[in-house]
Amino acid sequence: MANIFHARAFPAPHENTVTPVNHSQTQKLKEHENERDIFCVVSDAFRIFARRSSVMLGSAWAFAGAMLVILVWILTGPTFHFSDTWQLIINTGTTIVTFLMVFLIQNTQNRDAKATQLKLDEVIRALKMARNELVDLEDLSDQDLKKLEAQFKQLREKAERDGKHPRDVEPAEPH
Repeated sequence: MANIFHARAFPAPHENTVTPVNHSQTQKLKEHENERDIFCVVSDAFRIFARRSSVMLGSAWAFAGAMLVILVWILTGPTFHFSDTWQLIINTGTTIVTFLMVFLIQNTQNRDAKATQLKLDEVIRALKMARNELVDLEDLSDQDLKKLEAQFKQLREKAERDGKHPRDVEPAEPH
């Protein structure tokens, strides 16, 4: 099975044609392909790392570990006379962890949002009565989204005027 997520999975239409290319162009193309492959490798490695980290760090065990670190820090306070260095240790540690977690959380949220969007797009495409122009709404401008929001508000108000509360609408009959 071809890896559809790799940049080379779908050949460009011009790849099957023969065109004269000099050696320097070929070398530049190979360098460009190697750079892209390195980017893909790094991107894939980060995706896997972020996914596994989010599973581990989102667990009860990670929370318990964090609480243990704080408890140990508090208990060592009297030993270090609650010094500035003692406080600096926890401040520096939490700042570094927070900084790194921002990237992991953002990566995970971006992937989850994209996956949800693709699933919704598939549902919209599969429904006969759905408006296919609603696919890829995330790419619309803010102004276009506000227009669409106004359309849905009008539909809801019309349904309320007709005596149907939006949450009381009966499901459509199966086809």
